[in-house]
Amino acid sequence: MTPSERSGRREAPTSAFVWVWLPGATEPVVAGRVDVVGRRTSFTYGQSYLARPDALSLFLPELPLGRGVIDPLGDLTIAGCLADAGPDSWGQRVIDDRYPGAGGQDLGTLTYLLESGSDRIGALDFQESPTDYVPRTQSTTTTLHELQDAADLLDRGEPLPPVLELALLRGTSIGGARPKALVESGDRRLIAKFSSTTDRYPVVKAEGVAMDLARRVGLDVARTEVVRSLDKDVLLVDRFDRPAGGGRRLMVSALTMLGLSEMNGRYASYADLADLVRARFTDPTATLRELFSRIVFNIAVGNIDDHARNHAAFWDGAALTLTPAYDLCPQVRSGGEAAQAMAIGRDGERRSQLAVCLRAAHVYHLTTVEAQEIIDHQVETITEEWDDAADRARLTSVERRRLWGTQILDEFVTYDG
Repeated sequence: MTPSERSGRREAPTSAFVWVWLPGATEPVVAGRVDVVGRRTSFTYGQSYLARPDALSLFLPELPLGRGVIDPLGDLTIAGCLADAGPDSWGQRVIDDRYPGAGGQDLGTLTYLLESGSDRIGALDFQESPTDYVPRTQSTTTTLHELQDAADLLDRGEPLPPVLELALLRGTSIGGARPKALVESGDRRLIAKFSSTTDRYPVVKAEGVAMDLARRVGLDVARTEVVRSLDKDVLLVDRFDRPAGGGRRLMVSALTMLGLSEMNGRYASYADLADLVRARFTDPTATLRELFSRIVFNIAVGNIDDHARNHAAFWDGAALTLTPAYDLCPQVRSGGEAAQAMAIGRDGERRSQLAVCLRAAHVYHLTTVEAQEIIDHQVETITEEWDDAADRARLTSVERRRLWGTQILDEFVTYDG
């Protein structure tokens, strides 16, 4: 990008091409084109893609295979499965920093999709060409220390050196609101989550200890590790959307599965997600038990940021499979009470109390006895394993006191309200 391009806002693109890694493939193929018309972005499958014997829908019912223009469903401005592949607030902030002349204005959906890194979550990418795939911001030799330094500079509103800008740009499409970057260590593909100058508590270590405890209670969860960089904490998270041997796995968020936009995501509920599991997921019985167990765990560790973007499933063109859990982070409470981001039962109840889970057990095809066993096991395991998990997360004695009994196993969760 030239200085003149950086000095002002460029004209927003009105079309782009969607490329996809089909199951088992190590190279992408062009699937179709997106076009902006007013405030909405439509999608059209390419004829070459429709002619492929292995072509699959990018997601149903949003984008069924077939000829012609497909408009977003309902009040969506773009198909949710495409929006899932775009950057969230942190990634958009990195991209915004490249256009200081924009004056803080939204650069537009396609700008964010085309400017963000190609190594995005899931198996989609966006290109200006329908014939030549050119990945943006490929792997660099930038160290974790340099990435931490770049995140700190951006966090403080200071300019980035070009090399660090490109390194940070590579991780713009991995979602979430916190500073992060993509790193590699041997065969491992990792997301690095950094501390922020605005953190009111040890967020990185809190997520690290929660993810560790989640494994210990038996949840299917992404592998994590807390390390130090430039005397700050960094959480390394193994990517589960990159299978061994190359390739990528298609993923969609619960927001997309439920057909909701960011604006009405507050209406998402675990009960509706459970209904979807019964109808469209592989191994629904085991998945419902896992989903219920994740709700219990979120309540037990004080993770009230369990909104619909923080749940996802793999998509194979026919069925959905729950991904490992991620973004399990204890949150600061305002007062003694707390509520989950999504309602737990069919009555709309979302209070962060284990008794609420127990009353909703039937929604997840569990008996009251089975649900109580899950709750008791988690509370017992978290209590017994806390010290060791806290050690591994590098929590200080002061940090442990701040988390235990206030965010993790706060007394409010055991109230029978």
